[in-house]
Amino acid sequence: MRTLGNILWHIPFLGFLTAAFYWLLGLLLTLLVVTAPLGLGLMEFGKFLLAPFGNEMVSKSDLDMPQNPLWRAYSTLVMLVYLPFGVVFVILNALQVFALCFSIVGIPVALVIAKSLGTVLNPVNKVCVPSAVAEEMARRYARAEIDRRRG
Repeated sequence: MRTLGNILWHIPFLGFLTAAFYWLLGLLLTLLVVTAPLGLGLMEFGKFLLAPFGNEMVSKSDLDMPQNPLWRAYSTLVMLVYLPFGVVFVILNALQVFALCFSIVGIPVALVIAKSLGTVLNPVNKVCVPSAVAEEMARRYARAEIDRRRG
């Protein structure tokens, strides 16, 4: 099903163009150096859009990836500057999801866009991982939450 979803995402809806756009925009923002945290996140988002069925976008902090505290602080500052643009992009994408749900063929594409709304709002410090990794992270988080509630 994942392969079929990815083919449907790319063939009639030209998902590879969307992926290339986000990846190239991320590359440009990374080359500008000042917006590097945003650019790196958009490049990961472009990688996600190449195979959205079978991948997930997760935060680096959820993966316990070590980060330089100065980089993390700078990334937060860049994210705050980007936030108003992110809100506009999320509203536009939510309208696109709504419109795509009017056709049966558009529903899988709407799912991809809906799944990526959090990343569109804040692409800083996000990475693309296989769905199995994201599911395992969710299982471990759920197990830790159960243990915490039990005492």
